[in-house]
Amino acid sequence: MNWKSGTKKQENQPKKSKTREWIDEILFAVVASTIIRGLVFSAYAIPSGSMEGSLLTGDYLFVSKMSYGARMPFTPVAVPFLESTLTNDSIKTYWDGIKLPYFRLPGLSEIKNQDVVVFNKPEEVDKPVDVRTNLIKRCQALPGDLLTIVNGQVFINGKANPNAPNAQTSYEVKTNGREMNPKIFEDLHIEIRQQLAENTFEMIVPTANLAVLKSYSNIKSIQPIVENKGEYNAQVFPHNERFKWNEDNFGPLVLPKKGMTIPLNDSTLILYRTAIAQYENNQVKTVGKDILINGKKADSYTFKMNYYWMMGDNRHNSLDSRFWGYVPEDHIIGKAMITWMSTDSAATGFNKIRWERILKVIE
Repeated sequence: MNWKSGTKKQENQPKKSKTREWIDEILFAVVASTIIRGLVFSAYAIPSGSMEGSLLTGDYLFVSKMSYGARMPFTPVAVPFLESTLTNDSIKTYWDGIKLPYFRLPGLSEIKNQDVVVFNKPEEVDKPVDVRTNLIKRCQALPGDLLTIVNGQVFINGKANPNAPNAQTSYEVKTNGREMNPKIFEDLHIEIRQQLAENTFEMIVPTANLAVLKSYSNIKSIQPIVENKGEYNAQVFPHNERFKWNEDNFGPLVLPKKGMTIPLNDSTLILYRTAIAQYENNQVKTVGKDILINGKKADSYTFKMNYYWMMGDNRHNSLDSRFWGYVPEDHIIGKAMITWMSTDSAATGFNKIRWERILKVIE
């Protein structure tokens, strides 16, 4: 006896039209790609030079969401594959009428010092976390670390943090007045930021190319540009004159860690108020000398989340944690893994593609 289970039922089913087949295939592709993009990896583009020369403007990256655990959406109702806003932020592609609590699936690893991380911009507090601008920086400090920056060098727990292999910063370059061939700056990937005085310029120079630049007879001297210790920069976190910090001389500052308890006083409130109020959703007020958390007097506070310190490898051309502070764990998207494509907007034709950067592992 031959069994043909379900054959008669299948024969009676009406055949799908070509249009219905196309619709089903498109829906399947959208659902599958949304799941992959949400749980496995996403593609991102580098729009600015804050990570040069590790990552270049025009690089396209694969970012692993499994590395640290995929973050579930805070704002589940959104148009897939589009930015959160269109036409100069006038049109939203999401609806924030439904907001879900923070939840992350188990990851393959924890964030490590020197990881290149994609995250949402913390200071955009007027938007839900998962629709804030995507940024990419290098992790410089982990929860509980003591961070200090001395003359541009990052120290963690008293030890110098390794600089990225292709890190770069700005220098004061004095010439003898003779014009240099612009091709030299192009070949050495040097950016002239501004003219400081006659024959004196501020230039961003990759560390590996410093010696070559110095070898030219037109160059009289090259000195790193460093803001002096104790020189207050109002743009730098925590934006308070009590802490006379700047982008080259900063700290010491302890990164908040989940379960860490701090005493509350005038100084600690300046340093940690943003984390307590904005990121951990507490009402913080001061009444006279008293500090009130959610209406109750508090002498201490215990953090609910981990926080990280992110900085660009292009140190004098990067808006990063030095300017807006900690990155909460719920803002973390994933780990940058591979540059799958790279294009140079200044080039033409076949040279527009940076072939040497295709499928390049990010370090």
